[in-house]
Amino acid sequence: MSKRFIVSTVMTVVLSASLLAQSVTHLKVINTFHIPSAGGWDYLEVGPVNDWLYVSHGTQVNIINKKTGDSVGIIENTAGVHGIAFDVAEKKGFTSNGRINTVTVFDMNSNKVLAQIGTGQNPDAIMYEPFSKMIITCNGRSKNLTIIDPVKNIAIDSVDIGGKPETAVSDGAGRLYVNNEDKNEIVVVDTKTFKVLNRWSIEPGEGPTGLAFDKETKRLFAGCEKLLMVIDATNGKVIDKIVIGDGCDGVAFDATTKNIFTSNGSDGTVTIVHEENADKFVVIENVKTKKGARTIALDNQTHLIYLPTAEFEAAIPDQKGRSKMVPGTFQVLVVGK
Repeated sequence: MSKRFIVSTVMTVVLSASLLAQSVTHLKVINTFHIPSAGGWDYLEVGPVNDWLYVSHGTQVNIINKKTGDSVGIIENTAGVHGIAFDVAEKKGFTSNGRINTVTVFDMNSNKVLAQIGTGQNPDAIMYEPFSKMIITCNGRSKNLTIIDPVKNIAIDSVDIGGKPETAVSDGAGRLYVNNEDKNEIVVVDTKTFKVLNRWSIEPGEGPTGLAFDKETKRLFAGCEKLLMVIDATNGKVIDKIVIGDGCDGVAFDATTKNIFTSNGSDGTVTIVHEENADKFVVIENVKTKKGARTIALDNQTHLIYLPTAEFEAAIPDQKGRSKMVPGTFQVLVVGK
């Protein structure tokens, strides 16, 4: 047997072992936090201080301890609440209230409500944009963004997206990227002027919902119908399309592990995709969660994942054809090792 053959065989074995080691993450549902109050849900967010997790839930935001699930407090009167955002410097939190077209401002330490701010129609996703230092809501029905000054607690501008803005991410350097769910595109907004710069088609991706961003490789990750679209954030080029689970409504990116997570509510899975480099992406596995767990929050400190869902009645659909939630079964799944 030649030395070249032996070296080649050893390298193949080592490579195979390496790939095998990367093929599983050992992630699973390790805990379930039950929140018995009534109502539906959308986003949840890990708080930037304390050990608090903020969970949208019907007409309120439930604040729970992210380690134990114990109740910490409630932000009330947030009808149709979708998302939660934070301005750490101002020590303020913000909720987007879809049914009443407002943003609720609250004190992050006491949870006391400080103000109500009018927005466009049906504010959905909400975020703090670090370059402009503004709070931004994605307004689904009025098809625009509302720009809020978090110091003065007033809306100062709006941006017409020309379709339903589902969610947005910032590069922190003057560009905002917005998923336009109606047009299967990403809209690029200048956060100096709040003017639209570009509209990038992400087809064959359809109905983009969740969106995440890797600042190092300048890659956008847009969760679509059964596909994760990878987009070059410098020019809008589609880099890759990756098959994921059904019913994705959230995407998270872990900059430490270089893993992308899509929460697939119809399948009850989280698809994990590893970013090997700026142009190579590999599906590691699909972790079983629960039906309905369609949105996601990643704790960048602990690397735990949180997903809200509930139990559902079999074969009894609601008016939209979805399975009915069993009253009192709302819960947050914790995924980790």
